[in-house]
Amino acid sequence: MAHEAVRPQFRNLVDEHAPVRQIGSGFIFTEGPIWHPHEHYLLFSDMPGDVRRRWDGNGVREVLSPANKGNGMTYDADLNLLVCEHATSTVSRFRPDGARQVLASHFEGRELNSPNDLCVRSDGSIYFSDPWYGRMPHYGIERPRQLGWQGVFRIAPGREGDDPQLLVERYMFTQPNGLCFSPDEKRLYVNDTEQCNIRVFDVRPDGTLGSGRMFASGIRDTLRPGVPDGMKCDAEGNVWVTAPGGIWVYDPDGQLLGKISIPELPANLHWGGKDWRTLFVCASTSVYAVDVKIGPRSEPFMKAGPVKKEGRQAMSNNHAGLDPQRCALIIQDMQNDVVMEGGAFSESGSPQHCRDQNAIENARRLAERCRALGVPVIHVWFEVDNAGRSMTLNAPLFENTVQANALVKGSWGAQAVPGLEAQPGDHIVSKNRMSAWEGTNLETILKAEGRDTIIETGAWTNMSIEHTARTGADKGYIMIVPEDACSTMNADWHRASIDYAMQNVAAVTTTDDVLRALEAGA
Repeated sequence: MAHEAVRPQFRNLVDEHAPVRQIGSGFIFTEGPIWHPHEHYLLFSDMPGDVRRRWDGNGVREVLSPANKGNGMTYDADLNLLVCEHATSTVSRFRPDGARQVLASHFEGRELNSPNDLCVRSDGSIYFSDPWYGRMPHYGIERPRQLGWQGVFRIAPGREGDDPQLLVERYMFTQPNGLCFSPDEKRLYVNDTEQCNIRVFDVRPDGTLGSGRMFASGIRDTLRPGVPDGMKCDAEGNVWVTAPGGIWVYDPDGQLLGKISIPELPANLHWGGKDWRTLFVCASTSVYAVDVKIGPRSEPFMKAGPVKKEGRQAMSNNHAGLDPQRCALIIQDMQNDVVMEGGAFSESGSPQHCRDQNAIENARRLAERCRALGVPVIHVWFEVDNAGRSMTLNAPLFENTVQANALVKGSWGAQAVPGLEAQPGDHIVSKNRMSAWEGTNLETILKAEGRDTIIETGAWTNMSIEHTARTGADKGYIMIVPEDACSTMNADWHRASIDYAMQNVAAVTTTDDVLRALEAGA
């Protein structure tokens, strides 16, 4: 099934011939897909069937029935599940233990119509649309409407259970449906299923909306069924919306870039997968998946995680902290060829991301304090000697290193970046693999120093840092990764590693948190 590139930029987002895989079928009408960032499964609603289902590597199974005819779903920053319930006309929150709390049900003494879709801002406020589909047969429970108009609302942090805040004029929308934020949260997009358009609103600092303007109109096709329904924004600010024939993609200026073909009438979409590059589409009786080249805007729940939370709490605990006598600091691959302009890998984008992260300065701050507290500082340098003859060329990384004549021992490219040079008393470990453990004397140094807690910094996050953290965890070491003292080629690769793989093997935190914890434990 070929997709349609209306403008060339579309090909940077999805391959025109990317296959659309059916991962589940036989349902009544699917909606509300949402991906769990750590347990790696997809939840979706089978709305008329009154069932919530889960898809993972073992297939599809029921997780809740009845489910109050749930529709749109997302997570908050604490990974509580937020659900728009058609049967109850509420926005509800489900905690991991299954406890349910109603967040919004009435406005000015009248029942809401039927909350339909929702999204969460980084301040914790919840925005939702309120058409009346849930008061119709099939999609909900037929019953009279009490409001008489359809709005868009906000639940402010700490005001759960109170009347939500009306954000738009009461009669602006006929059937407001999908809504999403731009990556910087300065814009909120809201579509209207009956008007077949998308409006965009400027978001004020207090979370309220400006007057709004038309972003895209005429989202209809007399030859193909489909309407604006679910809608999401990608990491570059492009808007993806269900539409006739599949998913239509608009750039931030409202220009149509292309169309993804879906075999059935689509209702909603969300990114997922281990690298957030799988687009899941709920479409009528089935759920489909298609691989894409770009990920979603970074939503608050994507940054959440129990390991990260516990690690930060442990290091914020003034009674425990980090015992300097058990810690060691690793500064890995912070070499000119890796992260500096003019280095062999500068075209990868690594120098810019290193600057964006302020990784050199943050690592320097850690090293300075660690030396003052007697914490060993270990520099791990990737070094190539004998013209690369000592390296196996079994992976592109190693092949590219030799081909680029990079990280040659004794050369400028292999030297530590300015500010992170080895100081008297520091240890230096030489390697020619990704992991700092492979073929080196790192563990000998740690055992000699009596250290079992490793603070790991450096480059690249999704390669050397992640590989070293994984192996360290397997060996029984406590791995602590201050993510702002690490960098890689770009923010997407960094976040994919920090928000996914690293959460399972390390306490992911910040430089300032580590410094406070070291002081508390001293």
